[in-house]
Amino acid sequence: MRHSIILYLFLLFAVQHLSAQQPRQIIDFNSGWRFFLGDDSAAINPGYNDAAWRILNLPHDWSIEGAFSANNPATTQGGALPGGMGWYRKTFILPANPSHKNITVEFDGIYRNSEVWINGHWLGKRPYGYSSFRYDLTQYLKPAPAKNIITVKADNSQQPNSRWYTGAGIYRNTRLVLTNKIAVADWGVFITTLFLSKDKATVAVITAITNSNPSDTGVILFTEIYDATGVSVASSRTRIERTIAKAGSNYTDELNIQSPNIWSIERPYLYKAVTKIIKSGKLVDSYTSSFGIRSIRFDADKGFFLNDKPLKILGVCNHHDLGALGAAVNVRAMERQLQILKAMGCNAIRTAHNPPAPELLDLCDKMGFLVMVEAFDMWRKKKNKFDYYADFDEWHQQDIRDMVLRDRNHPSVFMWSIGNEIREQFDSSGIRLARELVDIVKQADPTRPVTAALSEWDPAKNFLYQSGALDVVGLNYHQEVYKDFHTHYPGKIFIGAENMSAFATRGHYDMPSDSSYFWPAKSPQKIVEHGNADFTVSAYDQVSAYWGSTHETTWKIIKKHDFLSGLFVWSGFDFIGEPIPYPWPARSSYYGIIDLAGFPKDVYYMYQSEWTSKPVLHIFPHWNWTPGKLVDVWAYYNNADEVELFLNGTSLGVKRKENDDLHVMWRVPFQPGALKAVSRQKGKTVLVKEIHTAGIPAGIRLSADRASIKADGKDLCFVTVEVVDNKGNLVPDADNLVSFSIAGTGIIAATDNGYQADTSSFQTKTRKCWKGMALAIVQSTSKQGNITLKASATGLPAARLTLKSGGRE
Repeated sequence: MRHSIILYLFLLFAVQHLSAQQPRQIIDFNSGWRFFLGDDSAAINPGYNDAAWRILNLPHDWSIEGAFSANNPATTQGGALPGGMGWYRKTFILPANPSHKNITVEFDGIYRNSEVWINGHWLGKRPYGYSSFRYDLTQYLKPAPAKNIITVKADNSQQPNSRWYTGAGIYRNTRLVLTNKIAVADWGVFITTLFLSKDKATVAVITAITNSNPSDTGVILFTEIYDATGVSVASSRTRIERTIAKAGSNYTDELNIQSPNIWSIERPYLYKAVTKIIKSGKLVDSYTSSFGIRSIRFDADKGFFLNDKPLKILGVCNHHDLGALGAAVNVRAMERQLQILKAMGCNAIRTAHNPPAPELLDLCDKMGFLVMVEAFDMWRKKKNKFDYYADFDEWHQQDIRDMVLRDRNHPSVFMWSIGNEIREQFDSSGIRLARELVDIVKQADPTRPVTAALSEWDPAKNFLYQSGALDVVGLNYHQEVYKDFHTHYPGKIFIGAENMSAFATRGHYDMPSDSSYFWPAKSPQKIVEHGNADFTVSAYDQVSAYWGSTHETTWKIIKKHDFLSGLFVWSGFDFIGEPIPYPWPARSSYYGIIDLAGFPKDVYYMYQSEWTSKPVLHIFPHWNWTPGKLVDVWAYYNNADEVELFLNGTSLGVKRKENDDLHVMWRVPFQPGALKAVSRQKGKTVLVKEIHTAGIPAGIRLSADRASIKADGKDLCFVTVEVVDNKGNLVPDADNLVSFSIAGTGIIAATDNGYQADTSSFQTKTRKCWKGMALAIVQSTSKQGNITLKASATGLPAARLTLKSGGRE
């Protein structure tokens, strides 16, 4: 026994020493690409002259750089932005390239129909624009100092191919990975919790090892787990005596962690597993995996449980675009969206309707969000003329398997969805396909439940449900049947996969507000017949699509019943495309709780008052109206039993929520001045909020979300622009044209104002305010220093804001 302990300690020391050799190299491959928008098949030739092509860094979305037009074939459903074909080329020299290295290139996503060549050799294609994939470059590469040429074609010319804005090009990150012949397989470590108590956790680490040069000599597999402070908390050692086949082999270790830190939405604690392979005394691979220790389960009667504690899923659906930045992945832009949602009380995200960028899941792991990862919006039956249906038969197995393999270690991922409103739910072909897809998911990850987002609520008519393959019944809309769910689905588990479809334009109000209506009113119309001339929708919670409901209607039902495990609101943010209920010039959606610029609409505060315990008091609308007009004043509040409203010091009465009310309302003849609300709990003041009648525009106020950013050429600062009067009040109808300029070590990446029918390019440096507000997005360069943003408008004094751009992480 003593000899074994000494040997083990020696091995541990040796592995730690060997780790300095870094046998696995991961090289950022985003910089220094050349790009051409158009078709030039000669670009696959290594000797092609691309000197005239544009130089850029990835990730890159060429569509967002284009002009909005009603004539773009993507239609307004695709954002009215151009598609087309793009070519990318990168010249690179390898680092030290010994013959025993394997070299692969990894792409997190290319939209769409991508093909890749290395030094003129075709590597393959990948039609689905949301899949991560890789190619082995080894046999075609030239060692240093010779140059290598990689060429990528992204073909997004066949339009329409989506029901929302997709972006175009190499819009996610890419990297080179160098490994030895024996290595951990791609996405080859799977970590899952087998047992969990407050005193101990047992985790299984399943490692797949590949060998591109099989030999008879064995290897040692060593796994060590570190806590968030870098302290080792568990380790294992496995000697593999037999030959590792070229196809690969799986090895399972069970490790015990004492007094585990459990991952939760309140405390999202992460561990790190480092897997090392040693052959003939040399470290040949080192592979790092982040994971969390937690348990999940559903109960048909009591809903969802995280770590054996009941948790209502308070979720939103989000498409993948980042507003004015388009589809190009940016971690800070994602983080900002999640921060805004977290402050609202949101605890879950549905990746509608496709696999997300891996960085989104990394952020959800760190910030404490649950995630439903969704695979497809269609199977064999199309929803658009050129969508994924044509590629489904050939590619669906690999696409869904890759999705699960890539994302299965994320503690934030708590369930998988095999599709959204799939048309095969209406015929018997859905039975076989649902079973096939669920089986693929379960082979890669047997630990999480699988659902599909069903638009047909009647189980007798829904063949995906009749397949028996779904662990959880995910219903889209049809809130009228939720209270009787167990009558229709005895013993089954419920999740609201997609809900509401309520519309709003930030800052616009139609009165009276105490009635709700559908825009459009009936199927199959998608365009409202008698809407507003300025393409707006009232920001009171009173308008929705005919298939959905107002926000309050469905939430009242979900909150009432434990067996309704939760919901995903459509949608968290407005997104580019699908501008129902309007035609052109509307080009982005009205569904969001938050507008495209990231400014909350009023209903945000309804959710905040319901989904958080922090005190909330929000009154609206603004207080600039014509004298005598009857104005409906709403208040969302919590942690109080009443709200009193005052106009210019005179009480307009006390209001209390009754029954299942989520807001209170006063109908007030407008008088200019000050509108004040006071919330009280048992007679004690909780919060006070005031709104003042604003005067004419007198200045511009700039507010940055952060005072400093990293000098890495990627980091962002989101600057809110407000037109204010001489007392600092926001002027709610101001539409001043603001011109932006920048000095120092930054650039203006994009501008926006949140208005769904603004057809100015997001790239413009001038932006009209919408309801007194606009947004400028400032991006760092690779140089440190100060960045000064200047905002100017005719007749107003210019405003300046200075940021610091500092060290890189």
